Amino acid sequence: MTNHELIKKIYLRISRFKLLIIAGGIIGAVLLFIYARRVEPVYTSKATVFPLNATNDNSAATSALTSMLGITETPKSFSQDASINIVELAQSRNTREAVALERIPALGNKTIARLLIENYNKSKESFQPAIKEPSDTNELAIIGGNLLKPDFSSKINKNGILEVNYSSKDVKLVSPITYVFIDKISEFYKELKIRKAKLDYDFTVKKIDSLDKVLDSFDHRAIHMANTTMFVASDKVEYQIPKENLANEKERVLRQRDASSNNREEALWRLQKQTPIISILDRPEPPFEINKPSAVLYAFIGFILGMILAAGITVSGIIYSYAKEEAKKAILGDETPVPSDTNPGVSA
Repeated sequence: MTNHELIKKIYLRISRFKLLIIAGGIIGAVLLFIYARRVEPVYTSKATVFPLNATNDNSAATSALTSMLGITETPKSFSQDASINIVELAQSRNTREAVALERIPALGNKTIARLLIENYNKSKESFQPAIKEPSDTNELAIIGGNLLKPDFSSKINKNGILEVNYSSKDVKLVSPITYVFIDKISEFYKELKIRKAKLDYDFTVKKIDSLDKVLDSFDHRAIHMANTTMFVASDKVEYQIPKENLANEKERVLRQRDASSNNREEALWRLQKQTPIISILDRPEPPFEINKPSAVLYAFIGFILGMILAAGITVSGIIYSYAKEEAKKAILGDETPVPSDTNPGVSA
């Protein structure tokens, strides 16, 4: 069978069973249409978070203090605060597990981890294993954090504002979980900012104490040199060895101490002001973004796939026969006749 004959047979077979092929497409369209209608929609919230104390205070007192201490402009957004990566903080395992252990009074005072487990078991496929709620708190936090991980995302937009998104098939969980995420992010962010400011202040205080000890040692050395090197000349004039090097060294350390004192005042000011107030600009409230497959699009895809499948089944016999014939030709074509050693004209 040549290729032309094969194409002709396939065309005739498809033309003969075209109604059956169309029926297969209709069956595929109906099946995928029903599947798309049964798929539960995914609701996604969007919230934007901004630190209120990041803006500049235009009051005269603050401007004077800033000028006196030499403090540069404070960060205007999360993205300009290089000390703490707010996105890494939001997506960290510690934050997710802390959120999972929080309780929601409006939903029976259940923990978020328990609600997520119940929601997963309710919407899982039949072949997927169910998740049992553990009695241990640490295990419950780990399971809840793992269930939160694929549905939570955060990023810094072009304006330096933190965007928080959470998705769930249960619309009742979207807003409460998003609010808990924002609360935990704010709590941990404030704690880290205050801790960093406290460490900066402690460092400057320790440095000043160290420089004060160095200055005291210079004074003791100067007194010792004065007591051991002073002498009286014949005209009752007192002389002593010059101590210019010691005085210059003390002056250098004294300048360092003064600079550290300014740094201490700056660190103290930052410590007093370092209590970020996190404001929610866009609240995670309805209407949410709904992600659900289009039933019409799925029906069209099912129609095409059903027709292809039905056509493939219809011409499968012709293709099988053609492949079998070609394989037989290939096998017979590889066999070569074996020459005989016997002469037919000569008897044995």
